[in-house]
Parts: sequence; C-alpha cells; structure tokens
Amino acid sequence: MTRVLVVDDSRFMRTVIGNALGEAGYEIETAANGTEGVELAGTFDPDVITMDVEMPELGGIDAVERIMTTNPAPILMLSAHTERGAEATLDALERGAVDFLHKPDGSDSRTIVQLSDEVVTKVDELADANVSTVALARATATAHATRSRLAGNQGQGTATGNAVAGGSADVQVHDDHGTGTVGPNARPGIEPSSEADENTASLPTERTTAPTIVLGASTGGPKIVERLFEQLPVDLEAKVLVVQHMPPGFTDRFADRLDTHSAYDVFEASDGEWLEPGDVAVAPGDSHLEVATAVDGCLRLRLSDGERVHGVRPSIDVTMESAAEEVTSGLCGVVLTGMGFDGAAGIEAIKAAGGDTIAQDKATSPVFGIPCQAIKTGCVDTVEPADGIVDAIVDALTTDGENDD
Repeated sequence: MTRVLVVDDSRFMRTVIGNALGEAGYEIETAANGTEGVELAGTFDPDVITMDVEMPELGGIDAVERIMTTNPAPILMLSAHTERGAEATLDALERGAVDFLHKPDGSDSRTIVQLSDEVVTKVDELADANVSTVALARATATAHATRSRLAGNQGQGTATGNAVAGGSADVQVHDDHGTGTVGPNARPGIEPSSEADENTASLPTERTTAPTIVLGASTGGPKIVERLFEQLPVDLEAKVLVVQHMPPGFTDRFADRLDTHSAYDVFEASDGEWLEPGDVAVAPGDSHLEVATAVDGCLRLRLSDGERVHGVRPSIDVTMESAAEEVTSGLCGVVLTGMGFDGAAGIEAIKAAGGDTIAQDKATSPVFGIPCQAIKTGCVDTVEPADGIVDAIVDALTTDGENDD
C-alpha cells in the first residue's frame, strides 16, 4: 500500500487531508510540525509527503531540505495564498519539493472539500513520480544545507527560520546520471553546469531575426524552467512565452525569480503587451496567454479568461496554437515535465506550421505525462534530457542561420 505522510500544524487540516487520502486507499501517518515530519520521513518511509509551508519549531522549507538530504521522496507543498506564502512555496520547490497546492482562504470560491480532492489527485500523480529526479533533488538540498553550515561556521551569516545563509559549496553527486558537481545554482532534474557555461551555448555567426520559443510545463517544472533560463544564450535574442501551470499570486513571483536567473527580461504577461527580442512573458495564473499578432519581429500578447482546457488555465495548447497561427517562422515548441494532456495539441499545431518541437525525456521528468502525450502525436522532433534541451533549442533555431520571423 502506498504510504503518505501528512505534515501540518493544524489538527483540522491533518484530519481532513488524512481522511481524504485514507478513503482513497492510502496508508496515512501525520506530523504536527516539520521536526516530527523529518523524523517520520525516516521511520515511516513515505512514498509521498504533503507539507504545510508555515509551521512552528521547523518550517516547511527547512523540513523539505532536511528530508531531501536524508530520505528523499516526492513532496507536495500546501501553501497560504499570499505573497509571503507564494515566495515560501517557490523556495520549497527550489529545495526539492515537486509540486504545490494553495489552501482556501476566502479569496476565491475554493473550499476545503475541493482542496481534499485536489490533494488526492496530486498524490495519485506523485505516487508514480520518477525516483531518479528525486535523487537529484536530494543533491540540491545537500548543497543548500552544506552552504548554510559553511556560512555559519565562517561567520558569514546564520540561517534562521526558512532562510538559507550565504556562502558556496560544491557537492559531488553519484547517481544514475553519473558523477557531477552540484553548486549554488544547481537544480534537481537537470545536470548542473559551471558558471562559465551560463548563457554561453554556441551560436552560428549568421542569424537574421529573433526566433520565438513557447515553453510549457506543469508538475516538477519550476526548477527545470529556472535552470533552462540560466543556460539560454542571450545572443539568441529569442522571444519566449512560458506557460507553467500555477494559480494566480504565484506566477508573478515565479516570473521575478526567472528574471534574477536569466539575462533575458522576464515578466508576467499583460493584455495588449508587446513581446520583443530578449523578452520572456510568463502566462498569469487563471488566464490563457495568446499571441494576438506578429509584427516586425515583435509579438502582441492577449490574455483571456476562456474555458479551461484539459482542466487548466493557463493552457499550453492555447498559447502554442495561437503562436503557430501568427508566427510565420523561427518557432520552437518545448514541453517539459507534468501530468496530463496539455501541450500535445499545441505541439501538433507548431509542427504543422513548420516549427520545431522538443520534449523532455522520461528519465529526467518527475512526471512524464505531458511530454509522453506530445511524443505520442508523432510530432516531436527531438526528445532530450533536461540538461540537453537548451542545446536542442539552439540547434533547432539556428539551422543554416535561417530564422526569419
């Protein structure tokens, strides 16, 4: 029987979530704070963990870090729908958590019953998560913990609460992907690279206009997307549309984080905004992002609150299909880790329009649903591990130096 550890300081939430998962056939154990959660992760050996973000004694972010260094497992964060909660949740994803859900707080129509149903669905999904990518997340958490200890020992700062002090350290990792070095910017699910490799993928000397990239991801995506933007060469001068399945209040913080990790100008998309070469627009939570028109190498964006597609909004399909309709050349569609069918029709549309298509491989996808469904269409040109996607994008968009937009 699949084991699930529920970590939450609210007895009510532990009971509601635990009962819902128990009725779904899971074996349940609960913990009232992060300290208990870390201990039970070792003794109960859960297949999936649900983790509250803010708790006494040891918060969710630090608990994630400790669990991922000792007993790695897929972790689902449960977050308050606030700016602070969004930032903390993204910190947890950076430490190795795979996905998150936000708790109802009265700001929308979501209820505790809906949250319980969503938790069961997510746990069903994460129970089949790729264990090898969780092992890579463990390496990243170890690097964070090592840097924190070194910083404290050297008097450079002390980690308090969920914060991690400064400093740097490299950790050797041995796993199915071989041996590598995890440094300060390493991300689980993607092979780390040195600072010298950042934004330096080789480009042909002859290129005429800026290409367009549409990138879609869901479960497990934030860490991988972040790493891709650390590596995407600024000289490519691409226009990039990012659809990461996230609710409102999280996508703006996600865009800010991408902006700090990239030489590109990253922002949450607005209706009617123009996307220029070197710009990255992130689809806002609960809005579809579309390309309204392409003029003189720039894209005019449109947001809509149309029907959910595959149960989600924003939808990867909506963005890819609009780009395929408006962008005449130099177009590349990329689908990354995630659950469901969103992105398959979009990949078909981009391929039919003469664009290039790339999917993340199974070995490095925490959840292989989205890439798998796209690959099944027969319209994916290249299947790559997470650390090969940037090179595949560059190769696709610079063939013969012809990228007229």
